Amino acid sequence: MGKLALAVGLLAGLLLSGCGYNNIQSTDEQTKAGWSEVLNQYQRRADLIPNLVKTVQGYAAQEQTVLLGVTQARAKVGSIQATPELVNDPAAMAKFQAAQGELTSALSRLLVVTENYPQLKSDQNFRDLQAQLEGTENRITVARNRYIQAVQTYNLAIRSFPSNLTAMMFGYKTKANFGVENEAAISKPPAVDFSPPPASAPAAPPPPATTPPATAPAH
Repeated sequence: MGKLALAVGLLAGLLLSGCGYNNIQSTDEQTKAGWSEVLNQYQRRADLIPNLVKTVQGYAAQEQTVLLGVTQARAKVGSIQATPELVNDPAAMAKFQAAQGELTSALSRLLVVTENYPQLKSDQNFRDLQAQLEGTENRITVARNRYIQAVQTYNLAIRSFPSNLTAMMFGYKTKANFGVENEAAISKPPAVDFSPPPASAPAAPPPPATTPPATAPAH
C-alpha cells in the first residue's frame, strides 16, 4: 500500500504540474509579495504625514483647509483594512485605490501651498521630510508597477487552458488590479475631423493699372 500511495502521489504531482498547478502557485506567491510591498510603501508615506503636517503648520497655520484635507485623507486611508484578501474583492480594491488617490491629491495641494512660504522651504526638517516623501512616492510607483505586472501574469495563468481547469478545481480566481485613474480619457480615440476643408475664397482681381499723371513740359 505504501508503494501504491507513493506512485499515486507521484502521478498526481506529474498531472498537476502538467496542468499548470506549479505555475499558478508561483504566480500567486508573486502577487502576494508584490501586494505586501505596495502596502509597506503606502504605510511609509502615511507615517511621514503627521510630522509633515506639524512642520507646515508651524509656518503656515492659516492654511487650515489644506492641512485638514491631508489629515482627513490619511484617516480615510487608515480606516480601510488592507488585508491580503482585499485583492480578491474588486469593489474593496477600488475603494482602497480611491482613498490612496485622495491622499496623493491632498499632499500635492499641500506642497503647492508651501511654495508661498520661503521660511518653511528653508527649514531643514521640512526639506528632509519633503525628500523622504518624494522618495516614498517613487517607491510606491515602482511597487505598484511590479504588482500590476504580477497580477497580470497570475490572471493570465488561471485563464489559460489547461491551467484554467486546475484553477477551477482548487478555487483560484482572478485578482483585482490597480486601474488607470484617467482610463476613460485615454481609452477614448482622438477625434478626427473628416469634413473637407473650407473652400478658399476666390482671389481678388488685381487693381486696375493707373497711368502716372502727365508732367508739364519744362520751360
